[in-house]
Amino acid sequence: MTAANAISDVLVSHDPSNGEPVGEVPMTPVDRIPQLVRTAAQAQVGWAALSLRERADILCAAGKRLEEEAERIGTILTREMGKPLAEGIGEAKYAASSIGEEVEEIIEAIAPQTLEDEHTITTMRFDPYGVVAAITPWNFPILMPHQAVIPGLMAGNTVILKPSEETPLSAHEYVSVLNEVLPPNILQIIHGDERQGKALVQSPVDLVVFTGSREAGKHILAEASGGLKRVILELGGKDPLIVLGDADIEAAAAFAARNAFRNSGQVCVSTERIYVDEKIVDEFNDALVGKAAELVQGSGMNEDTNIGPMINARQKSHVLSQVEAAVRDGAKVLFGGGEGEGNFCPITVLDGVSHDMDIMREETFGPVACVMRVSGDTEAIKLANDTRFGLAAAVFGSSEHAEEVASNLTAGMIGINRGCGGAKGSPWVGAQESGYGWHSGPSGHRQFCQVRTLSRARPE
Repeated sequence: MTAANAISDVLVSHDPSNGEPVGEVPMTPVDRIPQLVRTAAQAQVGWAALSLRERADILCAAGKRLEEEAERIGTILTREMGKPLAEGIGEAKYAASSIGEEVEEIIEAIAPQTLEDEHTITTMRFDPYGVVAAITPWNFPILMPHQAVIPGLMAGNTVILKPSEETPLSAHEYVSVLNEVLPPNILQIIHGDERQGKALVQSPVDLVVFTGSREAGKHILAEASGGLKRVILELGGKDPLIVLGDADIEAAAAFAARNAFRNSGQVCVSTERIYVDEKIVDEFNDALVGKAAELVQGSGMNEDTNIGPMINARQKSHVLSQVEAAVRDGAKVLFGGGEGEGNFCPITVLDGVSHDMDIMREETFGPVACVMRVSGDTEAIKLANDTRFGLAAAVFGSSEHAEEVASNLTAGMIGINRGCGGAKGSPWVGAQESGYGWHSGPSGHRQFCQVRTLSRARPE
């Protein structure tokens, strides 16, 4: 049973830890979507006519209302997605509390700019596209919609959100609370599966923002090409961690465990491939296994849970099949392994993997850490770059050494002795087949805008 199943014209959401129903939402009829888009286009005219400050004030008021409901919405999130309650509530609270700071950043990023030379004065404007279609995944069912909704609205667009059918309740509550403050039809939500998603992309929207798998992203890009619609895609990853011979082994192992196993490995920037200098690999493995053994799996509603269930049986089966194939081909289970009960996938550490194995080439999206021994920097860099993906990476070692190695990696975001998240204002950007466009930070906010220049001659 999946977390949310279509029953007639209703999506029923289930707790992945025990299969119990959490709630339901009505599915949106496919033939109704074009009218919803027309309604959004009509509402967009008045919304775009407001100043940036006026839109910001409305969104900040909506953010305050969201803060009041964050604990309730975060609890729903945990119940239908499975992550620990503190993380579910934290996700909702972060989204709400960040709106004020984010809208100020957006105002600065998309305010008109003046360019001048000896002959011409140009005003560069960042105008709205019109209607934004946001199609978002289940692993962060508040933050993923949030990163499209707020910049989309601040730019003067209207937004139609299609959240994952696995976690419809969280996004539904998020939109409902914001709409207590927002003008009518500025933000709408549709529910369903790939049929509704396809119909939304095919409708006369102006920008499609998608976070999800590489395969789905390619379909969306192909569909959008007919009308040359603007597209922002954050796609899958197969993120490497390189542990150099001079790394702090305990720090590297702690990061590897946290980044490979959190959210049951269901994170786009999870560490899925670990390349460790052969001189320290045994010590690293011992430390990683020790960190894994400290984690507690269980229902996200249990106070002591660190790691919740997989989203559904299908995703668990995918992870287990990769692990089983790797073991058949010679990988060694250092920790975990086995089937697990229900939707719980055992936290697993593998050694002796190679790039001949599917688990080192295709996205896993589960709580599995794969360690591969390397002879030194050159081999580590070559293997880390041996992928069509390129979302994030990390390198642990002495500062200058790690930075030198990091500069040779092809990922869009690289952390040195830490995760990939950048300083305030940094974009969230993937390279190669992990990204098409980007979001966040000033450069990301501008991707929700049509750049337009107005030029006039400089007075004599």
